[in-house]
Amino acid sequence: MGPDHAGRPDLQDRADIERLVRTFYLTVFDDPLIGPIFTDVAHMDLDHHLPIMCDFWQTVLFRAGLYRRNALALHVALDAKHALTEADFARWLEIWATTVDALFAGEKAELAKVQAERIAGSIHRRLQGRSGSEFETIGLREGLRPGAEAAAE
Repeated sequence: MGPDHAGRPDLQDRADIERLVRTFYLTVFDDPLIGPIFTDVAHMDLDHHLPIMCDFWQTVLFRAGLYRRNALALHVALDAKHALTEADFARWLEIWATTVDALFAGEKAELAKVQAERIAGSIHRRLQGRSGSEFETIGLREGLRPGAEAAAE
């Protein structure tokens, strides 16, 4: 897909993903709320982490099959050092969406934002000991629950 009316291209390849991820993390590192999680708690080395995150996003956006790590396990370990809050996840998502929108526009850019919300939501729910599914709150109506018919008799 070509540039949109604002002249921003869509995400098309690994070079675009690297630009997005690098810009995002440089912004995050300076953020007063979540920056210290990355710099002081995780001691994140961007040069080491960047290719891993590019593998992740290239797999998410282009089904490249490059990312084979366990993202949840990494966040569980981080959460054990510093409890990750809903506000932390919300700020991460806000910076991600702002960065995507500043650099890119199009189908893959929109997918990058949607998938980030899904992934962050799932990880946050799992860290709280809940289901990773965004549909966890959808339950059966009372009359359809197992055993409900016996109680009604």
